[in-house]
Amino acid sequence: MPQALARPLARLIDELSKLPGVGPKTAQRLAYHILRASPNDAEALAAAVRSVKTDLRYCSVCFNIAEADPCAICSSDERDRRVVCVVEEPLDVLAIERTGQFKGVYHVLHGAISPVNGVRPDDLRIAELVQRARTAGVEELILATNPNLEGDATAMYIGQLISQNGIRVTRLARGLPMGGDLEYADEVTVSRALEGRRGL
Repeated sequence: MPQALARPLARLIDELSKLPGVGPKTAQRLAYHILRASPNDAEALAAAVRSVKTDLRYCSVCFNIAEADPCAICSSDERDRRVVCVVEEPLDVLAIERTGQFKGVYHVLHGAISPVNGVRPDDLRIAELVQRARTAGVEELILATNPNLEGDATAMYIGQLISQNGIRVTRLARGLPMGGDLEYADEVTVSRALEGRRGL
C-alpha cells in the first residue's frame, strides 16, 4: 500500500482484498465507501461480521449453516426425511430452496473429492452421510454435486458406498438451460441433454 494511505484504511483495504472475487481496486472502493458511511452503518457492518462468526454453527444432522441445532429444515415436520439431497456447499442448499420444489432434507459435504487439491473423502462429511443413510430411514439419496470432474467423482464415490444399502441413488438431470440456444451449447452439454431426454 502507498505510504500516503493512513494505516487503518490500508489495513481495511488489505483485509477486503482477501475476500473471494474482490481485487485491489474493488477493495479500495469498498473501503472508501465504508469510510464515507455513517458511524451507525459502519458499526452495523462490523456487528454483522462478528455475528457470523459467533452466532452461527453447523447443524449436527445435515451440516448446513444454522443458528440453532438442528437447523430449521431438519427440525421441520413438513419435510420428508426419507429423501436426502446431497450438496457440496451451503450455498447449494439456497439454490435448491429458491425453486420451492424440493420437500426433503439435505446433507452438506463441504466440498468435493479433489486429489489435485488434496481433498480426500475423509475431509468431507461422507462418513456422516453413510451413517445417516443406514440409520435414519433414508429411501432416496439425490446427488446434487456440481457437474464437473470433482462433483462427478464425489457422486460416483458416494453412489458406490450407498447403493450397497438398498437405498435408491439418483443424480440431478443435466442438459440445456432454459432459454439457451442449441447452437451455443458445448458437446458435453448437448450429449448429456440427449442422454437425459424424456417423453412429452
